[in-house]
Amino acid sequence: MLAAMTPLRILVSAAVAVAVCLPHGPASARPAVETDDAGRHVAVPARPMRVFPAGAPAAILLYTLAPELMLGWTRALTPEERRFVKEPFGDLPELGRLTGRGNSANVEEVLKRRADLILDLGSTRATFAQLADQVQAQTGVPVLLLDGRMAALPTAYRRLGRILGVGARAEQLAAEFEARLGEIDRAVSALPPERRPLVYYGRGPDGLETGGTGSINAELIEVAGGRNVAGEGIGRGNLFRASVEQILAWRPEVVLALDPAFAAAARAEPTWRSVPAVRSGQVYQVPRLPFGWFDFPPSANRLLGAIWLSRLLHPDLFADDAAAASRAFFALFYQRPLTDAEAAELLAGAAPARRARR
Repeated sequence: MLAAMTPLRILVSAAVAVAVCLPHGPASARPAVETDDAGRHVAVPARPMRVFPAGAPAAILLYTLAPELMLGWTRALTPEERRFVKEPFGDLPELGRLTGRGNSANVEEVLKRRADLILDLGSTRATFAQLADQVQAQTGVPVLLLDGRMAALPTAYRRLGRILGVGARAEQLAAEFEARLGEIDRAVSALPPERRPLVYYGRGPDGLETGGTGSINAELIEVAGGRNVAGEGIGRGNLFRASVEQILAWRPEVVLALDPAFAAAARAEPTWRSVPAVRSGQVYQVPRLPFGWFDFPPSANRLLGAIWLSRLLHPDLFADDAAAASRAFFALFYQRPLTDAEAAELLAGAAPARRARR
């Protein structure tokens, strides 16, 4: 949550509110009232030109749609990440996180950047709607909160594209998003449970943080035609800590590791040897550049994760492989074409299983 406002912050907020109300070009003309995905009525500029992403999910969505309008990243990209981002946008400044846990931006940062719209993407529950209201009141800048669930992202693209005046680009991305999700759904929806591998997704260096059924962090497992062992073992829920004993009892056939340290440990430590996935060599490092492909952060990058994971779990059901599909995604969404060598680099440790056609 944001810190309590000091007298200085109150004065700054008032200054921002006045600045937002003053004419300063096309972006301030004819403000329109939008109802965002949390049901909030937000007066947005007719054509926003300086968009402040409230967090990493919003930054990635904005980068794929209209990078020329984004003021910066939640955190500065590393040299490794910048390699796979279209120039010059990898060099945009660090803004900090404006909403959610660990927020590090503040009212002064929004004022300094002269933002005319704050974009947030994620949960639209009442808690986050209230936080958006709070940020809007403190900054004087409209905050648009969009639904970050996987199935809702095509709608988010179209809505944001209309607001930003890039409707054609938005429709292109939304249509491809729907086409790829539809392709995966058609391939895996009729699979019986016995053909859906049991999958464990482990976060953190020890791999013991995971997500239950319905979690935005683990929903790709079901989307890609797998069964989330944590969801079947625990039920619905967001992120939680599992024990090694629970994971051993769940007997996953595939283990996905967000952190390289966990991937190495799962392959090498005696504790994990009785896990079917370890015995069969089905421990995979989730690709992570330029943004995590699975859920870190949960934004449009998860479509790339769904494409990769579906081909990892069911390579016999798709005409293209993970490398070819990844190159297509990078070219369209990240506007940064990959060479064959770069695609192989990104997929190192995440190669599809070598299984016979079923």
